[in-house]
Amino acid sequence: MSVKKISILGSTGSVGQSTVEVILSQAECFDVQAVTAHSNAELLAQQAKELNASQAIIADPAAFKPLKELLSGSGVEVSAGREALLEAASMPCDLVMAAIMGFAGLEPIMKAIEAGANVALANKEPLVAAGPLVMAAAQKHSVTILPVDSEHNAVFQVFDEKQRRAIERIILTASGGPFRSWDRKDMEVATPEQAVAHPNWVMGRKISVDSATLMNKALEVIEAHYLFDMKPENIDVLIHPQSIIHSMVEYNDGSVLAQMGAPDMKTPIAYCLGWPDRMATPGNKLDLNKIINLELEPVDNNKFYALKLAYECLYSGPAFCVAFNAANEIAVQAFLDKQIGFLDIVDTVRHILDKTEQQSLKSVANIVSFDETVRELTSHYISGGAGNREKKEVHAV
Repeated sequence: MSVKKISILGSTGSVGQSTVEVILSQAECFDVQAVTAHSNAELLAQQAKELNASQAIIADPAAFKPLKELLSGSGVEVSAGREALLEAASMPCDLVMAAIMGFAGLEPIMKAIEAGANVALANKEPLVAAGPLVMAAAQKHSVTILPVDSEHNAVFQVFDEKQRRAIERIILTASGGPFRSWDRKDMEVATPEQAVAHPNWVMGRKISVDSATLMNKALEVIEAHYLFDMKPENIDVLIHPQSIIHSMVEYNDGSVLAQMGAPDMKTPIAYCLGWPDRMATPGNKLDLNKIINLELEPVDNNKFYALKLAYECLYSGPAFCVAFNAANEIAVQAFLDKQIGFLDIVDTVRHILDKTEQQSLKSVANIVSFDETVRELTSHYISGGAGNREKKEVHAV
């Protein structure tokens, strides 16, 4: 594999740290241009030194001074602020790892695409909110979007573009999260600590909560629709507790191609970093001798109805997808802050969707403005008692 110029946006997050580990396992293959973080100056400085990065950018201006001091004499150029982050995303690169959490990653991703870099997309929210714009920009600039999410990465590996007409459906798998076997009565009093305790994956708090509500899978359905240009009715979801089969593609001859691997994000990250070649990974490997069984079961839509809402959003239009994501981000944070209960997360999203009307979203600026409006409405709804539902004390089951 030839040396690749790469930038890592969001290097101190869960995916970012795994990316750094994979790169360091074959450091001679990568020339790191920039690493960025929101506010973790200490870890960012450590990563910049380990990777011999040209630049380190911290989004929070208050963290500039400590980052500057930590990198004094290292030769790493230091800058701070939103504009500096966008400039880093625009640097000439072969690949940009886009791992900034949530909707905040949209503008940097667009800058990277406009600069002509292939993008390893690790955060699904920008594509959910701005899928048509992102994919149109990628086509215009001849950029490949490489999905890092294990499910979409799996589909990418077995989706034969030359046989697109023969593809009948995409089947995304979901672990079911920590509450797969719980009933709704127990879920009603679930704590943030219980929700983030994923049985298979080590992830950030927000995505862990999304996995617990199956909102993560709902967002992935929308993402798959845009990434692979598949109709909503041709995208299915199955519960797979072992997280070994990451997703499948079904063809018209009856063949179902599946990608399998250990539940370790370093595998899809290595695939994206090496693409179109493959590279070794320091992550866990799948030992087929230890697999007793592989379970697959349908989703209980009465218990996890976030999926139903996702399909409704796709049929309703892009503005509903923006609202779906924005309301969820606010509701998840409110749950983590113990302002609302676990079941209130999806109930809040449904309430906001009921109030949403179609919008003309023809630019990133339009989407950002509408996203901000939805967030304000969601915050106001939550502060008003989340629909005047009786407040329940959140405690351990």
